Amino acid sequence: MNEHLLKILIVGDGNVGKSSFVHRYVNGQFNKTYKMTMGVDYSVKVLLWSDKEKVTLQIWDIAGQERFISMNRIYYKGALGCVVMFDVTNSASFLSCRHWKQDLDNKAMLPDGNSIPCILLANKCDLAQRVVSGDSIDRFSKANGFVSWMEVSVKENKNIGEAMRILVQEMLTAQSGLDPLRPGPQESIYPQLDPECNRGRGCC
Repeated sequence: MNEHLLKILIVGDGNVGKSSFVHRYVNGQFNKTYKMTMGVDYSVKVLLWSDKEKVTLQIWDIAGQERFISMNRIYYKGALGCVVMFDVTNSASFLSCRHWKQDLDNKAMLPDGNSIPCILLANKCDLAQRVVSGDSIDRFSKANGFVSWMEVSVKENKNIGEAMRILVQEMLTAQSGLDPLRPGPQESIYPQLDPECNRGRGCC
């Protein structure tokens, strides 16, 4: 059986649900209590990807608070993929995604010099008071070289496994040297909020 060891970063502003996302994905549970990550937390999940392949994920949950950001270059070393997460009820966390993606592009690269595959996740889509529209997310994702984006709800366990499957597949494809042609970052643009946002849109 072929075995793959993949390091994945989870980044985004504080309190957007990164640690709860990791806990849900790795342990299948939702943690209602918020606990600030101090620097980095580390988890492991093993996937039987196929009859012939086993994938071990090293998941690094990176603190979003500014005072920890100076350590990111160390934490990013050896990463092969990333989740950038924001909270659809917090426009500031969406606007910060440009900084997080630029930081990743500058500090985390594949051995061939290309950017690591990143997926953009819009968390808390179960809440009605959303302030970031799907159209805004889609435009930003395409303009800044994300492999995909998806609305998720850690609380309701919606799209958690599917989002990670998409990212892991992109990482394995990149590792095999058969990375499909996909648009890289154009002129990097800032996230923009629509004047009229559909606040009631659900996850699916």
